[in-house]
Amino acid sequence: MEFNAKTMFIAGHARLPQGMAAKSVYETLTITAEIDVKYGVILKASATLATEHGSDFIGRLLRGTSLKDGIDEQIEAIQTYYKGKATNALIAAMKDLHLHFKQITEGEK
Repeated sequence: MEFNAKTMFIAGHARLPQGMAAKSVYETLTITAEIDVKYGVILKASATLATEHGSDFIGRLLRGTSLKDGIDEQIEAIQTYYKGKATNALIAAMKDLHLHFKQITEGEK
């Protein structure tokens, strides 16, 4: 199988708050993202929320943003457009994902 070395897959994790539907399935919330290696742009993303609709929404919210520019834009988008109990967990998972991205890309220099 040939692999496209122009993208990478990174996951960020955070604890879920009590009282969330997803808590019965997952202990942690995970945001996964396929990222363009050169520009750090999120090509596709999803989150382990209770519904596929929620996961898709987060994917659309994050798609097209660059991790090389930091994550202020992504955090602001989550705070502005996501109105569920997982807001803080999504932000924490985004910060964790960004940390992994920085460790990977800075390690390649």
